[in-house]
Amino acid sequence: MKAQFFRKAHKLISCLSSLFCIHSATNRTTMASNSKSETFLQRYGYDLLLASIAALYVLTIPYTKVEESFNVQAMHDILYHWTNLENYDHLEFPGVVPRTFLGALLVSIIAAPFVLTASLLHLPKFYALVIVRMALGCIILYTLRFFRHQIRNKFGHQVEAFFVILTAIQFHFLFYCTRPLPNILALGLVNLAYGYWFEGRFYAALNSLIFATTVFRCDMLLLLCSIGLQLLLTNKISVWGALKHCTGMALFCIGLTIIVDSIMWKRLLWPEFEVFWFNSVLNKSSEWGTNAFHWYFTSALPRSLLAAYPLSLFGLFLDRRVRTFTFPVLAFILLYSKLPHKELRFIISSVPIFNVSASIASNRM
Repeated sequence: MKAQFFRKAHKLISCLSSLFCIHSATNRTTMASNSKSETFLQRYGYDLLLASIAALYVLTIPYTKVEESFNVQAMHDILYHWTNLENYDHLEFPGVVPRTFLGALLVSIIAAPFVLTASLLHLPKFYALVIVRMALGCIILYTLRFFRHQIRNKFGHQVEAFFVILTAIQFHFLFYCTRPLPNILALGLVNLAYGYWFEGRFYAALNSLIFATTVFRCDMLLLLCSIGLQLLLTNKISVWGALKHCTGMALFCIGLTIIVDSIMWKRLLWPEFEVFWFNSVLNKSSEWGTNAFHWYFTSALPRSLLAAYPLSLFGLFLDRRVRTFTFPVLAFILLYSKLPHKELRFIISSVPIFNVSASIASNRM
């Protein structure tokens, strides 16, 4: 009887052990799976949140305005006419001032496989418009991701979290990041410049702004001068160092845009120089309407920043470090306010810096 009892007990223990091993293995698999999911969300959760909101704006508001017409048509022609320049729209309808093809070319290269797939499926060209807007949004949010990582390194994870929350609840930034405007193409480079600035790579920051100024938006010269002057006054850079590190980049960018755009426009051309002459020297932009000097501070920034506007001012008093980054951007807006013609898109590149200051205030509270 004893031997039979021990045999049964041994069999029961063996069964329980097997069940325990299976259960443990299942738990380990589940935990590993959960761990992978958590790691993925930690790495890309913020990106997915911001990208999903931007994509929602594209799908609900897919069409474009007159300011976007050149880049939209340029991307269409690059994707559908390729090297057949005679069919390109800009030669017949050049617009008020010429614009560079470099931004449209970059977005088209990224969007080309998806547009080709849509064409093979015989989908209307409307889907190509959605695709190129999505591609542009991915470029801008990728550069914002780089800047966000530098925020985390400098101010911590919680400030980064508040930065994402504030950006997500603001309409204008995520809506504009998919609009094919020269300002938005420049915004990607400005995000890189901010990231390099936070990282302490000052000449890289200046070179990013030089690219944005010479190729996409000549008015970024005001931001370049404001940040450059602040770096000089704080001995972060020297005049000789700036000349040594930045002259080559300036010549490269000017040469690149002249070569590419002279081919595309079929005449010797530096687009942003003509834009600068038209808007700043001749002041012809005023023909499209004017606003008061304070308009950016009393209308554009309150609408684009929402709760982050008062929080950003509070943040200036809470952390001395943020003043270093905010004051040059405030100087940029003040200088830009001298130009009578004003639009929110002209200063959209200032929004991330104000959000950093607001995030610091939110975190402190």
